[in-house]
Parts: sequence; C-alpha cells; structure tokens
Amino acid sequence: MSDNKVSIQSTRSFVLRNPSVLVFLMVLSIITIGATFMSDAFGLGLLSTSFIKTLGKTLCLCLIAIAMDLVWGYCGILSLGHFAFFGLGGYMIGMWLMYERTKDIVLNSFAGQTLPPTSQEISDAIGTQIFGVVGGSDIPLIWYFADSLLAQLLLVVLVPGVLALVFGWLAFRSRVTGVYLSILTQAMTLALALYLFQNDSGLRGNNGLSGLQNLPGLTDVSQSVISLWFLWGSAIMLGVGYLLASWVVTGKFGNIIRGIRDDEARVRFLGYPVEIYKLFIFTLTAIIAAVAGALYYPQAGIINPAELAPIASIYLAVWVAIGGRGRLYGAVIGAALVSLLSSAFTGGQVPDIPLGFATLHWVDWWTVFLGFGFVLVTLYAPNGIGGLVDRIVRKGDDT
Repeated sequence: MSDNKVSIQSTRSFVLRNPSVLVFLMVLSIITIGATFMSDAFGLGLLSTSFIKTLGKTLCLCLIAIAMDLVWGYCGILSLGHFAFFGLGGYMIGMWLMYERTKDIVLNSFAGQTLPPTSQEISDAIGTQIFGVVGGSDIPLIWYFADSLLAQLLLVVLVPGVLALVFGWLAFRSRVTGVYLSILTQAMTLALALYLFQNDSGLRGNNGLSGLQNLPGLTDVSQSVISLWFLWGSAIMLGVGYLLASWVVTGKFGNIIRGIRDDEARVRFLGYPVEIYKLFIFTLTAIIAAVAGALYYPQAGIINPAELAPIASIYLAVWVAIGGRGRLYGAVIGAALVSLLSSAFTGGQVPDIPLGFATLHWVDWWTVFLGFGFVLVTLYAPNGIGGLVDRIVRKGDDT
C-alpha cells in the first residue's frame, strides 16, 4: 500500500514540476483529432492526403528534434550525426516494406502458371526485382531478416543503438569534447552516407529504397487511410518521446546531465561517472531518432543515402536553436515551424513575388531566409522561440 502511495506521489510531483507536459499532450491530441476529422479518410475532407502526410512527417521531425535537444540542449553534446540514426531507422523498416511488397508482386506474377514456383525461384525473382537496378540479382546477407516485421522492428532499435553505443564509448572514454566531438559525429555521418552510395552496399546505392508508402497486404486500403494511420502512430510516439525526455531531464539525473553541460570537469570531480551519463544519453537519443525515421520514411515513400548527408544534421541543430535548446517544447516548436514553412515555400503553396527587375522564387531562396532567421535568433533571441514563450508566461503569472 505504501509503495502505491509513493508511486502516486512521485507521479503527481512529476506532473506538478512539468505542467508543460500536460499542455503539450493536450495540444498534440487536439491537433491529431482535428486533423482526423478534417481528413479525406474520415470526416469533412478539408485536409488533403498530402497535407496529412506532411503533418505526420512533421511530427516525426519533432520527435528527432526532442532527441537532439536532449543530447545537445541538456547534456551539451552537439552531435552533427543524429540524422544518420534517423536514416538507419528508415532503412531498417524500409527493407521489410520493400521486400514484402516485391514478394507480393512476384507471387501474383507466378499465380497463372501451371506448376507452382519453388522457393528458390521466388527468391531469385525477388532479388532481380529489387537489385536489378544496380545490376544484381542475389539478395544480400543483410536482408536475411527482411521477411520478418518483428525482426526488422528490433533492428530499428538495435542497429542505430549499437552504432551509437560503440561510437560513443570510443569517443567519450577518450574524453573527446566540444567542436572535435561534433566533427567526429559529422565524419561518422559522412562515412555512412558514402558507404550507402555504393551499389555493393546491399541497399541499392544511390537508388535507395522506394515504394515504402505501400503497406504489404493492404493494397485495397487507400493512401488517405494509410496516411491517417501513420499520423496517429507519429502522434503517439511523439507523445511517448516527450514524456520520456521530460522524465529523463527531471530530478537528480536531469541535474547531473545539466551539470555536465555547464561544467563537465566539476561533475567529474564530484565523483559522477560522466562518460556513462553521456553514453546513456547519446545512445538513448540515437534510438529515439531511429524510431522517428522508421515512421517518417514510409510516409515519404522513399529513402536514399542523400537523406543521411551531414547537412541534414546541421539543419536539425538549426531547428532546435530556433525553437530554443534546453526546452523540449522549444525543440518541437522549432522543428514544426521550419518543417511546415519549408513545405509551404518549396511546395509551391506560397506564390512567387515579382520585384520588377527579378522574381523572388521561394524554392531557390527559402534556405537563405532560413539562414538569416537562424542568425537573427542567435543575435536577438538566444533562447529561441521557447524563451519568448517563457517570457510571456512569466509576465502572465506576474499580472
């Protein structure tokens, strides 16, 4: 009985210390429910399927932004390689999606034959369909579990998690910090991207994995319904990720990782195993990023090595800085704002502006304005949009 009371009290104290968690979950629920009723699949049809997909992908980017804020904003590790984990999560689930979809196509093509095909014929046909584009026909060993959804879901967690664990252990035990650690994480991302660009990597080189929006065995289900399913899944994982990150940064553990961010030498002098704390946060955030990627790329429909380019991880740091690092909701705001604005400006939803002597094409100039925005936030609002929200809330409390 006493244990139950302690559990209830600890839960209450967590919620009281973090009222933003309840606010965030309420806002996320309202957005998800509202989008559901306004979608093509259910309700009013005011939101197109493409926008539902954009919204679902935005929620996935918000989840990886939380991971970035946790590792950088709270622990002080400026990782420029977390998009590599995001991409690896996409590749792991993409292998199952592409294999099973291709298997369905192959089986349908064999359906009219008098003699049933052998397992070897089916395997050869699948290999030719998937790897013929890179001049191959044999299914690589890394696709061994591609026919098992459960195995690939485990690999979504294990592959990025093990990579982060090994990389972090080597880097942190050598006490690599600051800009040198950032360069190392960027080098890791570049090396992985260059490897995946090779045709003999086993992942179709520059072609990547495509057709991921088609769920195997559900060819009769429309994309409007599937996109809504992924929106729900993305919203649920974003809520879980926010709760997990909020719990991690609360209490003694949160104070320690903030101490590592502010004065690592002092925390080590006090007797705390700094490397263990940093390794835990680095690995945990890599797994969160991978889960976000596993939900993102089926909605995008395709993944290729260009998605793992180092510039993507730099963009991620920009999103968190604009939103306000060290504030989980700030990271979400920054990622959501930049993602939705980028979709609007690069998707032709915002008309170009004729200036007389030239025409302002948003597709060409959007990243330039994003860079200016980052500079302005750094100079005049170093705490980001989240800092402005904090200031408004404090003024409201004072009145």
